[in-house]
Amino acid sequence: MTAALVRALGDLAHRAAHASGGCSCPPPVVLADRDDGTVVRSGPVVAKAHAAGTDTADLAARLRLAAGTGRADTLLAPLPGTDLAELHGRPVTLWPHGEPVDPGDPDAAPWEEAGALLARLHRTGIRGPLPAMRGPVKAALAVARMRTARPGDPAVEPVLTAWRGLPGWARGEAPSPAGRGTYLCHGDLHLGQLVRHPAPYGPWLLIDVDDAGLGDPAWDLARPAAWYAAGLLPPEVWIRFLDFYRAGGGPAVPVDGDPWPALDVPARALTVQTAALAWAKSAAEGRDPDEVERVMIDACARIASLPPELAAEHTS
Repeated sequence: MTAALVRALGDLAHRAAHASGGCSCPPPVVLADRDDGTVVRSGPVVAKAHAAGTDTADLAARLRLAAGTGRADTLLAPLPGTDLAELHGRPVTLWPHGEPVDPGDPDAAPWEEAGALLARLHRTGIRGPLPAMRGPVKAALAVARMRTARPGDPAVEPVLTAWRGLPGWARGEAPSPAGRGTYLCHGDLHLGQLVRHPAPYGPWLLIDVDDAGLGDPAWDLARPAAWYAAGLLPPEVWIRFLDFYRAGGGPAVPVDGDPWPALDVPARALTVQTAALAWAKSAAEGRDPDEVERVMIDACARIASLPPELAAEHTS
């Protein structure tokens, strides 16, 4: 992140919030600063600088998706009357501010609403071209980032072994399985992708369409499934999330019975992605992985220890 980019984003958001004149707003606030985007808020408007190298044609298609009629109860729409812009060589978009999930109150996390929103998203009919969902590509980028951060480190070998045990489509190297790649997917579902709009008491909506597109809907259930399998998400929370998804007619899993045959490969891919990012981030910060990161790294070691015939059965 550069100070110049943050100032430019803050100015852009402020002008969008107060096109008619001056005000006494507090200074802009940086909401996020990651490799995949810098987000700055000024009052009721949020400006996002997307990752360098973003395909702007694909991003424009995703913005049209979020702004389209019929998605108002599922996706947060970009700020009306604004277009894709550019600042400091990066594509920039403007959004209304929504109230995020409170990380300090895990018991109030909207898992049921997340399940219902995903079901509604996955049932959405698509008109016009839309790029592929980028979930598997993001997993591959995480593994590449780990390799760069820890070259030759034997500690990461279980993560790489688990990665190599996945089918090509889960590594972003091939299309989704026949019949599974035609659903509208979010591509990067986690609780940070939900906000209430209008803030602070409006309905929950999904944000961040950077990775949205056509793909296997099971991918959007994969992160909570991976957390559940690793012991980070309590069984009762996982069941509530899954029940609401099924009640909403979500197509990723059967309406009853064991969901795991549909979720196994995506959940293992998200386990690898999370572990790879844990190794990369801890290396960048000069520390050992923390307790939660270690849980996902250990889960990769268990995946890597699967007999070859069992791994092949799970990836078919």
